Amino acid sequence: MSQSEATSVPVLVIDDERDLRDGCERFLRRLGCAVAKAPDGAAGLAAMEQSPADIVLLDLKMPGMDGLEVLKRLRQFHPQALVIVITGYATVETAIEAMKLGAYDFLPKPFQPDHLRLTVGRAMDRLRLTREKERLEQERLQTLHDLAGEQSRLRTVIRALPMGVLVTQPDGRVVLHNPSFCQMAGLDPDSPPGRELSHYLSEPQVGALAQGASQNGRAAGQGNGEEPPAVEFTTKQGRTLLAQATPVLGDGGASLGAVLVFIDVTPYRMLDQLRQEFVAKVSHELRSPLSTILLQLTLLLGEDGAAPPQGHRHLLVRARERTQGLISFVRDLLDLSRLENGGGAAAQPVEVSLEKVLASVSEALGDQARSRGMELRLELPAEPLPPLRADPVGLESVFTNLAANAINYSSDGGQVTLKAWSEGDSLKVAVSDQGFGIEPEKLGLIFDKFYRVKNEKTRYVTGTGLGLPIVKNVVENLGGAVAVDSELGKGSTFTVTLPVTPT
Repeated sequence: MSQSEATSVPVLVIDDERDLRDGCERFLRRLGCAVAKAPDGAAGLAAMEQSPADIVLLDLKMPGMDGLEVLKRLRQFHPQALVIVITGYATVETAIEAMKLGAYDFLPKPFQPDHLRLTVGRAMDRLRLTREKERLEQERLQTLHDLAGEQSRLRTVIRALPMGVLVTQPDGRVVLHNPSFCQMAGLDPDSPPGRELSHYLSEPQVGALAQGASQNGRAAGQGNGEEPPAVEFTTKQGRTLLAQATPVLGDGGASLGAVLVFIDVTPYRMLDQLRQEFVAKVSHELRSPLSTILLQLTLLLGEDGAAPPQGHRHLLVRARERTQGLISFVRDLLDLSRLENGGGAAAQPVEVSLEKVLASVSEALGDQARSRGMELRLELPAEPLPPLRADPVGLESVFTNLAANAINYSSDGGQVTLKAWSEGDSLKVAVSDQGFGIEPEKLGLIFDKFYRVKNEKTRYVTGTGLGLPIVKNVVENLGGAVAVDSELGKGSTFTVTLPVTPT
């Protein structure tokens, strides 16, 4: 122990020889110790009560209370002190008795300063090690206390979560689950962990999900901005659950298992089914009477029937237009319901020529464009485009909706262009107009159901607000995407990207 380390070590010398006390004091102060002295046992005990010392140099042979009695009391009232026994009457018996009473070391008289330095130095080292051990033990206890508190809080949080939580090891064994998971899986709330995942959930896709997360680590959506992998399944109890898996990573990225989170989406699926059934029911009930009304109005306005009074003809014309709008609305509702129910673009996929689809759309809307004094242009590349595999009716509805919107949301005159080209492994079609354009803040809303851009220029344009949602749904079912670029007052361009059919 260095002198700087010994500075704070208090030492008490108890000896009836004044010269020895003074000599020890001078030497120990050079070591940096704080030295106190006592001429007999009683004075030494009193000094310890007033200012306890860490090291005590104790003479065994003193008048009055002898050293062994002092040693007994020191061990009783100051057990932390290291007592070094010094005496000129050293015998094996007294040394053994002193050690039994708890003396740290034995220093026979007469002794040289080097002997004193070595003996006291060993005691100081013992003190330093003891204090370091106590400090480390306190830190260990505090760490254990903090860890126990953190684990308790974590267990409470996991148990209180409304979603199911399940943690697996890399070998697939379950090490933790919460009551919400047991309820979702139809298990006893006190079901213990420790068994294979298949014991708790028999669905193989869940086991594959956990295994994939454990084996792939960060590749399973961790740290790359991707959503964690997920599967949706139905339990034996009829619950529809959504499971997401996240790997548990240790130091160096080693996989420690996976955390699976289960969300009960049964109510949402029931509501979605009810909504789809409602839309289908309403659409079916409206279609027949509206078709009948349209037929009757057409006959009234036609050449075969008697012409109505001129003053009422405009009412019939307006009624026919509104009825046509309602039928269009019902048709869009049916299309949307069919698409959201898993049908539509991928219902009956066949090989489709994109050039033929666009030519059919251009021909079908040509009269409408010419009636507005507009030019509907079709631009196709010189080389044939690769084929697509899709439902031709759904694909045609995409470009019919986009081209019809381009015509409807443009002033008379101008130009609408359908342009197709091949780019890498994809086909692209851009539908451009020179119309009203869309405000930047509304671009994120135009694909929402029933949303229509309304302003001074578009308030006379009729529509259902379902065309673009149908476009988006069909395109995404084909594995593609639709994007829009628009400038207010100058027009819009909708670009559809579709994957090429693998050969």
